[in-house]
Amino acid sequence: MTIVTPGQAGASSESAHLDVVVLHARDAEAATAGGADRLLLGIEPDEGYLSPDPSTVSSVVRDTDLPVYVVLRSPELNFRRLVDLGSTFLELGARGLAFGFLDRDLEIDREACTEMCQELGGVPWLFHGFDEVLDVEHAWRDVRGLPGLESVISAGSTRGLEHGADELIARCGRDPRAAELLLAGGGLTPELVPWLVRAGVRRFAIGSSARTGGSWTRASVDVDHVRSWRMLLDDALARALGIPTD
Repeated sequence: MTIVTPGQAGASSESAHLDVVVLHARDAEAATAGGADRLLLGIEPDEGYLSPDPSTVSSVVRDTDLPVYVVLRSPELNFRRLVDLGSTFLELGARGLAFGFLDRDLEIDREACTEMCQELGGVPWLFHGFDEVLDVEHAWRDVRGLPGLESVISAGSTRGLEHGADELIARCGRDPRAAELLLAGGGLTPELVPWLVRAGVRRFAIGSSARTGGSWTRASVDVDHVRSWRMLLDDALARALGIPTD
C-alpha cells in the first residue's frame, strides 16, 4: 500500500514496507497472500539464520511474485564459496541477499562487504548481523556508502527490539539517514510500531509473529497474521502523516 501525503500527489509518496521471514514455500505463499512487500528467506532462525539449500530458494521463488532476498551465511563456507553460493541464489531468481561481515574487532568489515557486493555484480543487499558490532556509533557511520546496501536489519540490541527500540527511535529521530536505512526487526511488537514510524522508520520485518503461536517449529506463516501486520503498519503511517483512516 502506498500512502500519498496531502498536497504531494504525483510528486512523492511514503509507504510502510513489510518484510516477512520465510523458511519454505508454504510460508512464501501465505506471506504473499497476506500483503507482504518482500520475503526474507533463511533457515535455522534459532541459530541467527543460515543459508538455505538452493532447492529451497528455487521453490520459494516459484511460489511468489514478490522479491525474495536470501540469507548468505554459513560458518562452514569460506568467502569464495559464499560468493559461489550467492551466485547460485541469484541465478535461481533471488532478487537480493542478506549478509554482513565484521572484523576481529567486531567492527564493520567494509572491505569484505564491498568485495562481496562487487563479486556478485552489484547485487542489492541487506546488512545482516549488524547488532553484533561492538561500537554502534562507529558502525552506523561505517555502513553509509557501502555499495549496493539497501538497508540494515537491526533491533538496536542483541536481545531484541524490546531492549533496543528506544535507542533506535532516538537515533532515527535525530538522523534521517539512519531512519532511511533501518529495517526494524527482531521481536517487533505492535506497540512499538507507532513510535518507530513517528521517528521516520518505514521498513519493518516480522518473523515468528507471522506464525500461529509464534512458533518457528510448529506453525507456518499465517495469512491472517501477516494481513494484521499489513493493516497495522499502514494505519500507523497514515496517522503519523495526518491522513484520515476512515
